[in-house]
Formats: sequence, C-alpha cells, structure tokens
Amino acid sequence: MSDPVNHAERAIVWVAQGFGIGRIPKAPGTWGSLLGIAWTGLLLLPQSFPAYLLGSACGVLLSVWLCGRAERILQQHDPGSIVLDEIIALPFCFLPWVGWNLKGVGSVPSPIELLSHWNGGLCLAGFALFRLFDIWKPWPVRQSQRFDGGLGVTLDDVLASGYAALVLTGLLWWSR
Repeated sequence: MSDPVNHAERAIVWVAQGFGIGRIPKAPGTWGSLLGIAWTGLLLLPQSFPAYLLGSACGVLLSVWLCGRAERILQQHDPGSIVLDEIIALPFCFLPWVGWNLKGVGSVPSPIELLSHWNGGLCLAGFALFRLFDIWKPWPVRQSQRFDGGLGVTLDDVLASGYAALVLTGLLWWSR
C-alpha cells in the first residue's frame, strides 16, 4: 500500500512545478510564464474586476504556501523547477490594461481580447516585460528573495510583475 503523505507531497510539488511544466530542462521560468498567460485568461473569463482581483490574490496566497512546502519537500531554496510563482504573477502585469478597459469601455476585457489587443502586442509585451524584470531583478525584486520559504519565492515575481505593469501603463498612456 502506498503512503498517502508521499502522494500529498508529490501533488504539492507537481502543482508548484506548474503541473509539471517546471520540469522542462530549458527555461522553466519562461514556460511557467506562458502558463501564466493562460491563468490570466482564466481570470478574465467571468469578466468581473472583483473576480480578477480575488483570483489574483488567492493565487499569491496559494503560491506562498505551495512553493514554501515544495521547497521543504525538495530540500532546495527556490529551485528553478518551481514555477507557480511565475504563473500567478502574470495577471498583475495586465492589471493596468484591465483597469484601463474597465474605465474606458465599462467592462473587463475577455480572454480573447488579451490575445488580440493590438494584434497580440499587449500580451507579448506583458510577457516579455515580466521575463525581463524577473531575470534582471531590479531593486527590490532581488532583495525580496531573502524572505524565507514561499514568501521569498513568490514575492520577487509579484514585484517583477509590478515593474512590467508600470511599463505597460506607460504604453497604454502613450498609445491613447
């Protein structure tokens, strides 16, 4: 008979590894970020700003807990295979666009609009900017990794998405 704790630990690691996508040997963070685009689209489905915010916040809380647990299970500090933090951070990159759309058009954009806005340029820009700031880690992104456990794993990606959101806000303002 198998050990249920072992199954639970494997499930935690599997989710923290982005449902296995973090095990891709080349650029797991980039692959996780691509899955973050899908997470963003899922949050846009109800076309509700409170649902988008609540889902994003719940993603952060879940990431802190699961990534911290996965670190302990794997006995590694912020292993590259853990990509849930990248996944949950992407919706924050697009928060200015969602708010801009809500203010200008009166509704939250659909997932299709995320992929088609400016012929997909907005989606590509948000993704690329997030990867840039996640890799570069300007202040205080790098410093936030000093926090223990899942908080350190998750916070740097949320802060990197904040930088991406600021640049996207500038692009939105400039393109008006």
